[in-house]
Amino acid sequence: MLPILEFDCFQSPDSHAAKKFCDLLVKTCHETGFFYLTGHGIDNAQNDNVISMARQFFAIPETDRRAIAIGKSPHFRGYTILGDERTQGKSDWRDQIDIGPETPAIDMNENDPAWLRLIGPNQWPSAIPEMSAVVAAWAEKMRHISMELLRALALGLGHPYHYFDTLMEPNPYFRIKISRYPAQHDPKTARQGLGMHHDSGLFTLIMQNEVSGLQVEQSGQLLTVEPMPGAFIVNLGEMFQIATSGYLKATRHQVVSPADGRERISVAYFMNPRLDAVFAPIPLPLHISVRAGGGQNSDPNDPIYPIFGENTLKIRMRSHPDVIAAHYPETHKR
Repeated sequence: MLPILEFDCFQSPDSHAAKKFCDLLVKTCHETGFFYLTGHGIDNAQNDNVISMARQFFAIPETDRRAIAIGKSPHFRGYTILGDERTQGKSDWRDQIDIGPETPAIDMNENDPAWLRLIGPNQWPSAIPEMSAVVAAWAEKMRHISMELLRALALGLGHPYHYFDTLMEPNPYFRIKISRYPAQHDPKTARQGLGMHHDSGLFTLIMQNEVSGLQVEQSGQLLTVEPMPGAFIVNLGEMFQIATSGYLKATRHQVVSPADGRERISVAYFMNPRLDAVFAPIPLPLHISVRAGGGQNSDPNDPIYPIFGENTLKIRMRSHPDVIAAHYPETHKR
């Protein structure tokens, strides 16, 4: 079982309890890179409302979902048809809607980096006009939690409370992915709901229904992460790995398809910095730095780029070849 971290300890007026939380957070992010977060302060009813909204979205006619297909958006926003996303070159057996900051698209100049095209508006289903407000209210709560986690990690690494804040201001590039994982009925079909991968950003906070499927790589084995009512599952992304020269781990994970008659629903909040934020190794206490073995992934074909926008576009390019072909022709063969 994953470690359980009680977030209300960090927000306690007891400075000893807060320090203990920070130290445990760093230890957990070094050893497993995944944990359950309890005591986060978000009401269960609000979380349940988001899960209910997800179910409503997947219940509307497929033609309505296809009307906001992600292939129409250079910003990678909208609906991904079942089986259209790819990880490790294979189709993932899930469909989903991708959501990000609600901002206008920018006018691109010839020499601008391709990742600036990630900035832009969302696509929302016209059949559920209340969906944007429900998701936006939840996203604001998640922003607060993830910022406090960021600050707790800074303290645990021996830095001031606001040490990482400048990487987030003024426009952090959060993402929300609302996903459905149906069963795969053909016994000859591989059970890849989502292939093995790292996340590209800082923290990912995952809410899931009662159906398991998430698996985390631990010491060469796969650990199935069972749902825990009221808890978020949190994992670290590659930007922290490169910033701490590999002391903190972006742990590989995957999702297997559920059994017949079941479907897994998950809502993931990806805490990301500004797209132009640059990550270089930060100063670390001696007892940490001597155990930091290098920030790059072991696979030379899977580099971590120090500019976050480039690093996250790397994963978007692999996952959505339809978007790349339509909107990023200059990077299609990258």
